Amino acid sequence: MDTKRVENFVENLWESSVLPTLKEYIAIPNISPLYDPTWKTNGLIDKAADLLFSWVKKQNVKGLEAEIVRLPERTPVIYITIPPTNDSFKETILMYGHLDKQPPLTEAWDQGLGPYTPVVKDGKLYGRGGADDGYSVFAAIGSILAVQEQGLAHGRIVVLIEAAEESGSPDLPHYVKHLEQRIGTPTLIICLDSGCANYDQMWMTTSLRGLCVANLRVDVMNEGVHSGASSGVVPSSFRIIRQLLDRVEDSATGEVKLKEFFSEIPEGRKKQIRLMADALGTDIFNDFPWADGVKPMHADDPYEALLHRNWKPTLSITGVEGIPNLTQAGNVLRPYTTLKLSLRLPPRGNNKAAGKALKEVLEKDPPYGAKVTVDIEKAADGWDSPSLADWVESSVNKASQAFFGKPTNYMGEGGSIPFMGMLGEKFPQAQFVITGVLGPASNAHGPNEFLHIHTGKRITSCVAMIVTDHFEKFK
Repeated sequence: MDTKRVENFVENLWESSVLPTLKEYIAIPNISPLYDPTWKTNGLIDKAADLLFSWVKKQNVKGLEAEIVRLPERTPVIYITIPPTNDSFKETILMYGHLDKQPPLTEAWDQGLGPYTPVVKDGKLYGRGGADDGYSVFAAIGSILAVQEQGLAHGRIVVLIEAAEESGSPDLPHYVKHLEQRIGTPTLIICLDSGCANYDQMWMTTSLRGLCVANLRVDVMNEGVHSGASSGVVPSSFRIIRQLLDRVEDSATGEVKLKEFFSEIPEGRKKQIRLMADALGTDIFNDFPWADGVKPMHADDPYEALLHRNWKPTLSITGVEGIPNLTQAGNVLRPYTTLKLSLRLPPRGNNKAAGKALKEVLEKDPPYGAKVTVDIEKAADGWDSPSLADWVESSVNKASQAFFGKPTNYMGEGGSIPFMGMLGEKFPQAQFVITGVLGPASNAHGPNEFLHIHTGKRITSCVAMIVTDHFEKFK
């Protein structure tokens, strides 16, 4: 492989075709179904799928076949196959990404930026979904184009782009089953929906935390009443919900209390986390948009901070109902409070056991006999990658050296990609390359989300090299 030729090809492809189409994609408010109850009728997910599908079909990829598969009542998937250069070559690479987006948080973006207003600034493409994960189909197809442009050989490629990952991938198992005969049994799975700890090298994700999202509601009355008449007699639903949360989390330290939310941390992962902490130091804290004077948890111990982010359970409150905004807040004791709980689970955790324990501990013996309901909204297990084969470890390191100028590095992720756990069970013999472009300050799911353009290009080039190495390994 002529690496300079790959770089030039990918550069031209991104500038002339990928970035213009990504800007069109960012402008579409195709919010994931969990957050958009009108997705079936507003056509926005279909519009995004059609845009990406149209781009794929226009590329001159030899032998490419593509379709948008739509099962009844489910979000669509883009399914792409590219035959091997050599008809006798039977090994398959499965590449994965998604096209749905998180909610916009419109009011929180900086001036001049917005979730659906694509802006290129300082080498970054701002807007919702560019890095998470609209770029993935362009990186996948672009890598194959770069290989074919040099007349190099590759195996059979399957690309699967789903449209409900941000909702926990509820539709994907149905599509994998529906397409399993056509997908086959991949020897290598490349996921382009992860992150990077810096923009200086290729990062391989070694683990992902699981997730349990639940709505906790406490009712004390059927309607609100004057707070002067009721306070001191009617218990506050907010105070009760505070007491209930103390059953789950130590409010002083943030440590989760329930044993069902923990799993053993392998010694090998601890060593990798130690190496990452030594390499990054306090840089792991620096890229969050801290308010003045705020200090991070475990500020003096980057290793412990990474351990908590990657392998320990944590609780976040991500939504609330029943509390009016400040201008609408009268002197009323409110009848109920609802909180959305987002619990991150360790990579080897069990989401079913965790969800059951959460529901039981919160609903049992409520203070004052309040009505407490816990609705588990979505849950997914985490994922701990199998050991890398020597050829994969060599390939990703060679690719990182070629296109970043530095060796690859390894990291656990605090987020979730439900697809990985499912694929790990279905294809236990497959090797995994999990990587991505979500690096420092890219702020996936939050305001001012951006795609680091140069990293997107370099990841595209890295995948091209890995594809050719896969062929060399199994030819």
